Amino acid sequence: MKIRFFSKAVMLCLVVAGFSAVHAQINVQVNTGAVAAVMDDPTIQKEFETNFLPNTLRVDYYIAGDAKTESVYLDEIKIEPNYGGPHKDLVDPLNYGTYRYAAYDSASGRLIFSRGFCNLFQEWQHTSEALKVKRSFEQVAVMPFPRQTIRFQVERRKYEDGKFSKLFELYINPNDYFIEHKKISAYPVVKFHDSGDPEKKVDVAFIAEGYTKEEMDKFLKDAQRIGEYFLTQEPYASSRDRLNFYAVEAPSAESGVTDPGRKTYVNTDLNSSFYTFDMDRYLTTSNTKAIYDIAAAVPYDVIFILVNSKLYGGGGFYNHYGESTVDHSLSPIVSVHEFGHTFAGLADEYYTSEITYKDFYNLKVEPWEPNITTKVGFDTKWKNMIGPGIPMPTPREEKYKNVVGMFEGGGYEAKGVFSPVMDCRMKSNEAEGFCPVCREAIIRMIRFYCEE
Repeated sequence: MKIRFFSKAVMLCLVVAGFSAVHAQINVQVNTGAVAAVMDDPTIQKEFETNFLPNTLRVDYYIAGDAKTESVYLDEIKIEPNYGGPHKDLVDPLNYGTYRYAAYDSASGRLIFSRGFCNLFQEWQHTSEALKVKRSFEQVAVMPFPRQTIRFQVERRKYEDGKFSKLFELYINPNDYFIEHKKISAYPVVKFHDSGDPEKKVDVAFIAEGYTKEEMDKFLKDAQRIGEYFLTQEPYASSRDRLNFYAVEAPSAESGVTDPGRKTYVNTDLNSSFYTFDMDRYLTTSNTKAIYDIAAAVPYDVIFILVNSKLYGGGGFYNHYGESTVDHSLSPIVSVHEFGHTFAGLADEYYTSEITYKDFYNLKVEPWEPNITTKVGFDTKWKNMIGPGIPMPTPREEKYKNVVGMFEGGGYEAKGVFSPVMDCRMKSNEAEGFCPVCREAIIRMIRFYCEE
Protein backbone atom coordinates (compact mmCIF):
# COMPACT_ATOMS: atom_id res chain seq x y z
CA MET A 1 0.00 0.00 0.00
CA LYS A 2 1.15 3.57 0.29
CA ILE A 3 1.45 6.97 1.89
CA ARG A 4 -1.46 9.28 1.42
CA PHE A 5 -1.89 11.73 4.24
CA PHE A 6 0.64 14.48 3.36
CA SER A 7 10.27 -9.44 -2.49
CA LYS A 8 18.28 -33.40 -18.68
CA ALA A 9 15.97 -33.65 -15.85
CA VAL A 10 12.26 -33.04 -15.71
CA MET A 11 11.09 -30.22 -18.02
CA LEU A 12 9.93 -26.91 -16.66
CA CYS A 13 6.41 -26.33 -17.83
CA LEU A 14 5.11 -22.80 -17.87
CA VAL A 15 1.48 -21.84 -18.21
CA VAL A 16 0.58 -18.17 -18.55
CA ALA A 17 -2.83 -16.87 -19.61
CA GLY A 18 -3.58 -19.98 -21.62
CA PHE A 19 -0.19 -20.20 -23.33
CA SER A 20 2.39 -22.89 -22.57
CA ALA A 21 6.15 -22.91 -22.94
CA VAL A 22 8.96 -25.32 -22.23
CA HIS A 23 12.20 -24.64 -20.40
CA ALA A 24 15.10 -27.14 -20.24
CA GLN A 25 16.78 -28.13 -16.98
CA ILE A 26 20.11 -28.77 -15.43
CA ASN A 27 22.20 -29.55 -12.37
CA VAL A 28 22.59 -27.25 -9.38
CA GLN A 29 25.12 -27.57 -6.62
CA VAL A 30 23.58 -26.43 -3.36
CA ASN A 31 25.51 -25.09 -0.41
CA THR A 32 23.70 -26.92 2.35
CA GLY A 33 25.72 -25.10 4.97
CA ALA A 34 24.70 -21.60 3.85
CA VAL A 35 22.41 -21.09 6.82
CA ALA A 36 22.22 -23.39 9.83
CA ALA A 37 18.67 -24.07 11.00
CA VAL A 38 18.37 -24.22 14.76
CA MET A 39 15.11 -25.82 15.86
CA ASP A 40 13.77 -26.75 19.26
CA ASP A 41 10.90 -28.79 17.82
CA PRO A 42 12.17 -31.93 15.99
CA THR A 43 8.85 -32.26 14.12
CA ILE A 44 9.25 -28.79 12.63
CA GLN A 45 12.88 -29.46 11.84
CA LYS A 46 12.01 -32.74 10.10
CA GLU A 47 9.24 -31.11 8.06
CA PHE A 48 11.58 -28.40 6.84
CA GLU A 49 14.52 -30.73 6.15
CA THR A 50 12.28 -33.22 4.30
CA ASN A 51 11.19 -30.61 1.79
CA PHE A 52 13.84 -27.89 1.76
CA LEU A 53 17.50 -26.93 1.95
CA PRO A 54 18.56 -23.84 3.92
CA ASN A 55 19.17 -21.75 0.79
CA THR A 56 16.78 -19.42 -1.02
CA LEU A 57 14.92 -20.20 -4.23
CA ARG A 58 14.18 -16.94 -6.02
CA VAL A 59 11.75 -16.69 -8.92
CA ASP A 60 11.80 -13.44 -10.91
CA TYR A 61 8.76 -12.74 -13.08
CA TYR A 62 6.56 -9.97 -14.47
CA ILE A 63 2.92 -9.14 -13.81
CA ALA A 64 1.47 -7.35 -16.82
CA GLY A 65 -1.85 -6.19 -18.18
CA ASP A 66 -4.34 -3.35 -17.93
CA ALA A 67 -7.47 -2.51 -15.95
CA LYS A 68 -9.24 -5.70 -17.04
CA THR A 69 -6.49 -8.18 -17.86
CA GLU A 70 -3.58 -9.69 -15.98
CA SER A 71 -0.86 -12.16 -16.99
CA VAL A 72 2.35 -13.48 -15.45
CA TYR A 73 5.57 -14.01 -17.40
CA LEU A 74 8.67 -15.84 -16.18
CA ASP A 75 11.98 -14.01 -16.17
CA GLU A 76 14.53 -16.25 -14.41
CA ILE A 77 15.10 -18.59 -11.48
CA LYS A 78 17.98 -18.22 -9.03
CA ILE A 79 19.52 -19.80 -5.97
CA GLU A 80 20.75 -17.51 -3.20
CA PRO A 81 22.56 -18.37 0.04
CA ASN A 82 20.60 -16.68 2.81
CA TYR A 83 17.19 -17.98 3.84
CA GLY A 84 16.40 -16.24 7.08
CA GLY A 85 12.67 -16.89 7.21
CA PRO A 86 10.82 -19.08 9.69
CA HIS A 87 10.97 -22.85 9.35
CA LYS A 88 7.64 -23.23 11.14
CA ASP A 89 4.29 -22.48 9.49
CA LEU A 90 5.74 -22.81 5.99
CA VAL A 91 2.19 -22.69 4.68
CA ASP A 92 1.03 -19.15 5.46
CA PRO A 93 -1.38 -19.30 8.42
CA LEU A 94 -2.42 -15.64 8.15
CA ASN A 95 -3.98 -15.67 4.67
CA TYR A 96 -2.94 -12.07 4.01
CA GLY A 97 -2.23 -10.43 0.67
CA THR A 98 -3.98 -9.61 -2.58
CA TYR A 99 -1.69 -12.20 -4.16
CA ARG A 100 0.16 -15.24 -2.93
CA TYR A 101 2.86 -17.52 -4.30
CA ALA A 102 2.86 -21.18 -3.39
CA ALA A 103 4.91 -24.36 -3.80
CA TYR A 104 3.23 -27.75 -4.17
CA ASP A 105 5.14 -31.02 -4.01
CA SER A 106 5.08 -32.26 -7.61
CA ALA A 107 4.66 -35.93 -6.74
CA SER A 108 1.90 -35.68 -4.13
CA GLY A 109 0.34 -32.33 -4.96
CA ARG A 110 0.65 -31.33 -1.30
CA LEU A 111 1.02 -27.62 -0.50
CA ILE A 112 4.39 -27.20 1.25
CA PHE A 113 4.93 -23.44 1.19
CA SER A 114 2.94 -20.25 0.62
CA ARG A 115 3.22 -16.52 1.27
CA GLY A 116 0.86 -13.64 0.57
CA PHE A 117 1.97 -10.29 -0.88
CA CYS A 118 0.88 -7.04 -2.50
CA ASN A 119 2.42 -4.96 -5.30
CA LEU A 120 2.29 -1.77 -7.33
CA PHE A 121 0.42 -3.40 -10.22
CA GLN A 122 -2.72 -3.99 -8.15
CA GLU A 123 -2.96 -0.26 -7.43
CA TRP A 124 -2.10 0.78 -10.98
CA GLN A 125 -4.99 -1.36 -12.29
CA HIS A 126 -7.39 1.04 -10.56
CA THR A 127 -5.93 4.18 -12.20
CA SER A 128 -7.25 5.93 -15.30
CA GLU A 129 -4.02 5.07 -17.15
CA ALA A 130 -4.80 1.35 -16.86
CA LEU A 131 -7.95 1.94 -18.93
CA LYS A 132 -5.81 3.08 -21.86
CA VAL A 133 -2.49 1.23 -21.85
CA LYS A 134 -0.86 -2.04 -20.78
CA ARG A 135 2.12 -2.11 -18.43
CA SER A 136 4.38 -4.68 -16.78
CA PHE A 137 5.81 -4.70 -13.27
CA GLU A 138 8.72 -6.71 -11.89
CA GLN A 139 8.03 -9.25 -9.12
CA VAL A 140 10.19 -11.54 -7.02
CA ALA A 141 9.18 -14.61 -5.02
CA VAL A 142 11.52 -16.07 -2.41
CA MET A 143 11.25 -19.30 -0.46
CA PRO A 144 13.51 -22.02 0.97
CA PHE A 145 15.18 -24.08 -1.77
CA PRO A 146 13.22 -27.29 -2.50
CA ARG A 147 14.78 -30.75 -2.44
CA GLN A 148 12.31 -32.18 -4.97
CA THR A 149 10.49 -30.85 -8.02
CA ILE A 150 7.75 -28.40 -7.08
CA ARG A 151 4.79 -26.84 -8.81
CA PHE A 152 5.18 -23.11 -8.25
CA GLN A 153 2.04 -20.99 -8.54
CA VAL A 154 1.15 -17.32 -8.43
CA GLU A 155 -2.44 -16.70 -7.37
CA ARG A 156 -4.62 -13.61 -6.98
CA ARG A 157 -7.74 -12.92 -4.99
CA LYS A 158 -10.73 -12.36 -7.23
CA TYR A 159 -12.36 -8.96 -6.77
CA GLU A 160 -15.77 -10.61 -6.92
CA ASP A 161 -15.44 -12.97 -3.95
CA GLY A 162 -11.98 -12.57 -2.38
CA LYS A 163 -10.96 -16.16 -3.19
CA PHE A 164 -7.57 -17.01 -4.68
CA SER A 165 -7.43 -17.96 -8.35
CA LYS A 166 -4.40 -19.28 -10.24
CA LEU A 167 -2.61 -16.87 -12.58
CA PHE A 168 0.55 -18.83 -13.28
CA GLU A 169 1.98 -22.32 -12.94
CA LEU A 170 5.58 -23.49 -13.26
CA TYR A 171 7.26 -26.82 -12.49
CA ILE A 172 10.73 -26.28 -11.01
CA ASN A 173 13.29 -29.07 -10.75
CA PRO A 174 15.97 -28.10 -8.22
CA ASN A 175 18.58 -29.87 -10.43
CA ASP A 176 17.83 -27.65 -13.42
CA TYR A 177 21.08 -26.25 -14.79
CA PHE A 178 19.30 -23.10 -16.01
CA ILE A 179 18.79 -22.02 -12.42
CA GLU A 180 21.13 -19.06 -12.03
CA HIS A 181 23.99 -19.63 -9.63
CA LYS A 182 25.51 -16.17 -9.52
CA LYS A 183 27.53 -14.76 -6.67
CA ILE A 184 25.76 -12.29 -4.41
CA SER A 185 27.03 -8.73 -4.77
CA ALA A 186 29.36 -7.90 -1.89
CA TYR A 187 27.61 -4.81 -0.52
CA PRO A 188 29.00 -3.75 2.86
CA VAL A 189 26.57 -4.60 5.65
CA VAL A 190 26.33 -3.25 9.19
CA LYS A 191 24.13 -5.11 11.67
CA PHE A 192 23.25 -2.24 13.96
CA HIS A 193 20.61 -3.92 16.11
CA ASP A 194 21.48 -7.53 16.92
CA SER A 195 19.05 -9.81 18.76
CA GLY A 196 20.49 -13.13 17.64
CA ASP A 197 20.19 -15.83 14.97
CA PRO A 198 17.96 -14.87 12.02
CA GLU A 199 15.92 -18.09 11.99
CA LYS A 200 13.82 -16.96 14.94
CA LYS A 201 13.98 -13.19 14.63
CA VAL A 202 12.41 -10.53 12.44
CA ASP A 203 15.25 -9.53 10.10
CA VAL A 204 14.89 -6.08 8.57
CA ALA A 205 17.16 -5.02 5.70
CA PHE A 206 17.45 -1.23 5.44
CA ILE A 207 18.73 -0.43 1.93
CA ALA A 208 20.42 2.81 0.89
CA GLU A 209 18.87 4.73 -2.02
CA GLY A 210 20.23 8.03 -3.33
CA TYR A 211 23.38 7.93 -1.24
CA THR A 212 26.72 8.15 -3.02
CA LYS A 213 29.70 6.13 -1.87
CA GLU A 214 30.95 9.20 -0.01
CA GLU A 215 27.61 9.51 1.85
CA MET A 216 27.55 6.05 3.45
CA ASP A 217 28.38 7.45 6.89
CA LYS A 218 25.22 9.54 6.60
CA PHE A 219 23.23 6.46 5.52
CA LEU A 220 24.38 4.51 8.57
CA LYS A 221 23.40 7.35 10.87
CA ASP A 222 20.04 7.67 9.11
CA ALA A 223 19.38 3.92 9.34
CA GLN A 224 20.23 3.92 13.02
CA ARG A 225 18.02 6.95 13.65
CA ILE A 226 15.02 5.47 11.85
CA GLY A 227 15.61 2.05 13.42
CA GLU A 228 15.83 3.52 16.90
CA TYR A 229 12.58 5.41 16.29
CA PHE A 230 10.90 2.10 15.43
CA LEU A 231 12.08 0.74 18.77
CA THR A 232 10.37 3.60 20.63
CA GLN A 233 6.99 2.72 19.10
CA GLU A 234 4.75 0.00 20.47
CA PRO A 235 4.60 -2.86 19.94
CA TYR A 236 8.14 -2.78 18.48
CA ALA A 237 9.48 -1.25 21.70
CA SER A 238 8.35 -4.28 23.72
CA SER A 239 9.71 -6.63 21.04
CA ARG A 240 13.14 -5.11 20.48
CA ASP A 241 14.81 -8.41 21.46
CA ARG A 242 13.01 -10.09 18.55
CA LEU A 243 14.30 -7.73 15.85
CA ASN A 244 17.52 -7.65 13.82
CA PHE A 245 18.34 -4.52 11.81
CA TYR A 246 20.85 -4.52 8.94
CA ALA A 247 22.08 -1.52 6.95
CA VAL A 248 23.02 -2.51 3.38
CA GLU A 249 25.33 0.06 1.80
CA ALA A 250 24.27 0.17 -1.85
CA PRO A 251 25.81 3.33 -3.37
CA SER A 252 24.13 5.43 -6.06
CA ALA A 253 25.89 7.35 -8.81
CA GLU A 254 24.17 10.56 -7.71
CA SER A 255 22.76 11.92 -4.47
CA GLY A 256 19.05 12.44 -3.93
CA VAL A 257 15.99 11.06 -5.72
CA THR A 258 14.02 11.69 -8.91
CA ASP A 259 11.13 14.14 -8.60
CA PRO A 260 9.46 14.54 -12.03
CA GLY A 261 7.04 17.21 -10.81
CA ARG A 262 9.98 19.45 -10.05
CA LYS A 263 11.86 18.28 -13.17
CA THR A 264 14.57 16.74 -11.01
CA TYR A 265 16.08 13.53 -12.38
CA VAL A 266 18.67 11.62 -10.34
CA ASN A 267 20.68 8.52 -11.24
CA THR A 268 20.12 6.25 -8.23
CA ASP A 269 20.69 2.56 -7.70
CA LEU A 270 16.97 1.66 -7.53
CA ASN A 271 15.52 4.44 -9.73
CA SER A 272 13.05 5.52 -7.05
CA SER A 273 10.78 8.40 -7.93
CA PHE A 274 8.14 10.67 -6.50
CA TYR A 275 4.91 11.24 -8.44
CA THR A 276 3.97 7.58 -8.62
CA PHE A 277 0.60 7.60 -10.41
CA ASP A 278 1.11 11.40 -10.64
CA MET A 279 0.86 11.87 -6.88
CA ASP A 280 3.59 14.17 -5.61
CA ARG A 281 4.27 12.47 -2.27
CA TYR A 282 3.96 8.87 -3.48
CA LEU A 283 7.55 7.56 -3.58
CA THR A 284 8.17 4.10 -5.07
CA THR A 285 10.36 2.12 -7.46
CA SER A 286 9.50 -0.48 -10.10
CA ASN A 287 13.01 -1.98 -10.00
CA THR A 288 12.02 -4.90 -7.80
CA LYS A 289 14.78 -7.22 -9.01
CA ALA A 290 17.43 -4.67 -8.09
CA ILE A 291 15.94 -4.36 -4.60
CA TYR A 292 16.16 -8.10 -4.02
CA ASP A 293 19.66 -8.29 -5.52
CA ILE A 294 20.82 -5.88 -2.85
CA ALA A 295 18.81 -7.41 0.00
CA ALA A 296 20.32 -10.85 -0.76
CA ALA A 297 23.44 -9.70 1.10
CA VAL A 298 21.63 -10.47 4.37
CA PRO A 299 19.05 -12.99 5.66
CA TYR A 300 16.02 -10.70 5.38
CA ASP A 301 12.34 -11.02 6.26
CA VAL A 302 11.43 -7.40 5.50
CA ILE A 303 12.98 -4.90 3.06
CA PHE A 304 12.82 -1.20 3.77
CA ILE A 305 14.42 1.43 1.50
CA LEU A 306 15.75 4.65 3.00
CA VAL A 307 15.84 7.50 0.50
CA ASN A 308 18.29 10.37 0.87
CA SER A 309 15.89 13.29 0.56
CA LYS A 310 14.38 16.12 2.61
CA LEU A 311 11.03 15.84 0.85
CA TYR A 312 7.95 14.24 2.38
CA GLY A 313 6.97 10.87 1.00
CA GLY A 314 7.08 7.12 0.90
CA GLY A 315 5.21 3.94 0.01
CA GLY A 316 4.81 0.39 1.23
CA PHE A 317 3.49 -2.99 0.01
CA TYR A 318 2.86 -6.08 2.10
CA ASN A 319 5.65 -8.65 1.90
CA HIS A 320 7.24 -6.72 -0.98
CA TYR A 321 9.09 -3.59 0.15
CA GLY A 322 8.62 -0.33 2.01
CA GLU A 323 10.21 3.05 1.33
CA SER A 324 10.53 6.48 2.91
CA THR A 325 12.66 9.58 2.78
CA VAL A 326 14.85 10.27 5.81
CA ASP A 327 15.34 14.02 6.23
CA HIS A 328 11.83 15.45 6.44
CA SER A 329 10.68 16.30 9.96
CA LEU A 330 7.99 13.62 9.65
CA SER A 331 10.20 10.94 8.08
CA PRO A 332 10.31 8.71 11.20
CA ILE A 333 6.51 8.73 11.43
CA VAL A 334 6.13 8.08 7.69
CA SER A 335 8.64 5.23 7.92
CA VAL A 336 6.83 3.42 10.71
CA HIS A 337 3.50 3.91 8.89
CA GLU A 338 4.88 2.40 5.67
CA PHE A 339 6.53 -0.38 7.65
CA GLY A 340 3.05 -1.19 8.99
CA HIS A 341 1.94 -1.92 5.41
CA THR A 342 5.08 -3.81 4.47
CA PHE A 343 5.52 -5.94 7.56
CA ALA A 344 2.08 -6.45 9.09
CA GLY A 345 -0.25 -6.05 6.10
CA LEU A 346 -2.04 -3.09 7.67
CA ALA A 347 -4.43 -1.09 5.52
CA ASP A 348 -4.60 2.68 5.29
CA GLU A 349 -7.38 3.95 7.52
CA TYR A 350 -7.80 7.40 6.00
CA TYR A 351 -10.68 8.19 3.67
CA THR A 352 -10.55 11.90 2.83
CA SER A 353 -7.03 12.32 1.37
CA GLU A 354 -6.24 12.53 -2.32
CA ILE A 355 -5.82 9.20 -4.09
CA THR A 356 -5.32 8.34 -7.76
CA TYR A 357 -7.54 5.28 -8.06
CA LYS A 358 -11.06 4.26 -7.11
CA ASP A 359 -13.12 1.19 -6.16
CA PHE A 360 -10.10 -0.43 -4.56
CA TYR A 361 -12.27 -2.54 -2.23
CA ASN A 362 -15.38 -4.53 -3.12
CA LEU A 363 -17.83 -3.60 -0.36
CA LYS A 364 -19.51 -7.01 -0.69
CA VAL A 365 -16.30 -8.82 0.31
CA GLU A 366 -14.47 -8.74 3.63
CA PRO A 367 -10.98 -7.21 3.15
CA TRP A 368 -8.06 -9.44 4.12
CA GLU A 369 -6.31 -6.60 5.98
CA PRO A 370 -6.69 -6.99 9.76
CA ASN A 371 -7.58 -3.35 10.54
CA ILE A 372 -10.49 -2.60 8.21
CA THR A 373 -13.85 -4.27 7.61
CA THR A 374 -16.87 -4.04 5.33
CA LYS A 375 -18.90 -5.82 8.05
CA VAL A 376 -19.25 -8.86 5.75
CA GLY A 377 -16.91 -10.91 7.96
CA PHE A 378 -16.52 -8.69 10.98
CA ASP A 379 -16.64 -11.68 13.35
CA THR A 380 -13.14 -12.57 12.11
CA LYS A 381 -11.74 -9.11 12.87
CA TRP A 382 -11.69 -7.06 16.10
CA LYS A 383 -15.32 -7.50 17.19
CA ASN A 384 -14.22 -9.16 20.46
CA MET A 385 -12.15 -6.07 21.32
CA ILE A 386 -15.16 -3.75 21.40
CA GLY A 387 -16.43 -3.11 24.89
CA PRO A 388 -20.06 -3.38 26.07
CA GLY A 389 -22.23 -0.39 25.33
CA ILE A 390 -20.15 0.80 22.33
CA PRO A 391 -22.54 1.34 19.41
CA MET A 392 -21.74 -0.22 16.04
CA PRO A 393 -21.24 1.62 13.79
CA THR A 394 -19.54 3.95 16.26
CA PRO A 395 -20.08 7.69 15.81
CA ARG A 396 -16.97 9.80 15.30
CA GLU A 397 -17.69 11.83 18.40
CA GLU A 398 -15.34 13.08 21.10
CA LYS A 399 -16.65 10.67 23.74
CA TYR A 400 -15.47 7.73 21.60
CA LYS A 401 -12.06 9.23 20.85
CA ASN A 402 -10.06 6.71 22.90
CA VAL A 403 -12.11 3.56 22.46
CA VAL A 404 -12.08 0.67 20.02
CA GLY A 405 -15.24 0.57 17.97
CA MET A 406 -16.31 0.30 14.34
CA PHE A 407 -15.99 3.75 12.79
CA GLU A 408 -17.21 4.29 9.26
CA GLY A 409 -14.42 5.49 6.98
CA GLY A 410 -11.21 3.72 6.02
CA GLY A 411 -9.41 2.10 3.11
CA TYR A 412 -9.89 5.30 1.04
CA GLU A 413 -13.68 5.02 1.35
CA ALA A 414 -15.88 7.33 3.42
CA LYS A 415 -18.79 4.90 3.22
CA GLY A 416 -18.95 1.13 3.52
CA VAL A 417 -15.47 0.54 4.97
CA PHE A 418 -14.92 0.72 8.73
CA SER A 419 -11.82 1.12 10.92
CA PRO A 420 -11.17 0.39 14.63
CA VAL A 421 -10.57 3.85 16.12
CA MET A 422 -11.01 7.52 15.34
CA ASP A 423 -7.30 8.01 14.76
CA CYS A 424 -4.30 5.69 14.39
CA ARG A 425 -0.81 5.71 12.91
CA MET A 426 -2.36 4.07 9.86
CA LYS A 427 -4.68 7.06 9.48
CA SER A 428 -2.70 10.21 10.24
CA ASN A 429 0.59 11.73 11.30
CA GLU A 430 -1.10 13.29 14.31
CA ALA A 431 -2.07 9.99 15.97
CA GLU A 432 -0.21 9.05 19.12
CA GLY A 433 0.74 5.67 17.64
CA PHE A 434 -0.81 2.41 16.50
CA CYS A 435 -4.28 1.55 17.77
CA PRO A 436 -4.87 -1.66 19.79
CA VAL A 437 -6.06 -3.54 16.70
CA CYS A 438 -2.97 -2.64 14.67
CA ARG A 439 -0.72 -3.43 17.62
CA GLU A 440 -2.26 -6.88 17.92
CA ALA A 441 -1.74 -7.47 14.19
CA ILE A 442 1.92 -6.42 14.42
CA ILE A 443 2.49 -8.67 17.44
CA ARG A 444 0.88 -11.57 15.56
CA MET A 445 3.33 -11.04 12.68
CA ILE A 446 6.32 -10.78 15.02
CA ARG A 447 5.33 -14.07 16.65
CA PHE A 448 4.95 -15.68 13.22
CA TYR A 449 8.48 -14.76 12.16
CA CYS A 450 9.90 -15.65 15.58
CA GLU A 451 8.12 -19.04 15.52
CA GLU A 452 6.37 -18.42 18.82
